[in-house]
Amino acid sequence: MHLRLIIPALLGLALAGCDATQNVDLESRNFNVQQTSVPVGDQVASTEQVAGLVRKSGPTYVTLVVSEKFGADAASTRERGTPVTSGSGFVVDSNGYVMTAAHVAKRKGNTVSARAANGRLYSGTVVAIQPENDMALVKLRGFSGKPVTPGDNQCLAKGNMVYSLGRPHAQGDTARLGEFEAAHFGKQVRYAGNNGKFGYPDAMVLRMSTQKGESGGPLFNGSGQLVGMIVSTLYDGAGQPLNLAHAVPVRTLAGFLCTEVSCTGTWQSLPSASSCSG
Repeated sequence: MHLRLIIPALLGLALAGCDATQNVDLESRNFNVQQTSVPVGDQVASTEQVAGLVRKSGPTYVTLVVSEKFGADAASTRERGTPVTSGSGFVVDSNGYVMTAAHVAKRKGNTVSARAANGRLYSGTVVAIQPENDMALVKLRGFSGKPVTPGDNQCLAKGNMVYSLGRPHAQGDTARLGEFEAAHFGKQVRYAGNNGKFGYPDAMVLRMSTQKGESGGPLFNGSGQLVGMIVSTLYDGAGQPLNLAHAVPVRTLAGFLCTEVSCTGTWQSLPSASSCSG
């Protein structure tokens, strides 16, 4: 699905190339490492550092296929699932909860098929959705994957290395390296499709070019801590990629998660955190 954003800059999701690639083994998966922006100064990561980070965070990432149910009524036993979207996601606790973008999940009650790090497929359901902040929560059955470790995006400085995990359509699992550009975009974004139902009031700005299929994927800092969730790639009015992407910040994710499930530790403290220690 190619989304266009209704804002003056005519930004949207777009395909983009890469400058460098290499493969990193992780359990049953191969991650293609792509770097579209070279972080400045001592933020440049070595091959060994990148491989270590991907091995550390890779088990928290899942790929998703979302299906809608159609039938005469909600109780119909003849309802069947029809795949409507695919995207990326990440494990937020060991009880089978996974977070993804709302424009991937579509609506509460949709069924989900998720492929985890062990290569197995798990079934689940969209249990909560917040379209105006492009966030959704999925509950997988029989799954207790490795959850992400949340950090704080407000502790990032311009030029800091960040990386995302996702699966571009028609490609393999991808670890994408880039830079943190800014904590705020400063404009509300609404996607042109679905009657403007999905979007976000603000977002982190990243110097990286994600692709369709990577929406809902986790964004990590240089220590492998979750600092956001990828939601869009930006292009100009002529359709040219700007090597910029948007992510929902981890504090917003934490506020959503903690209103839907019983969350503890760092997740609880993030919305009110005031320091960058640790």
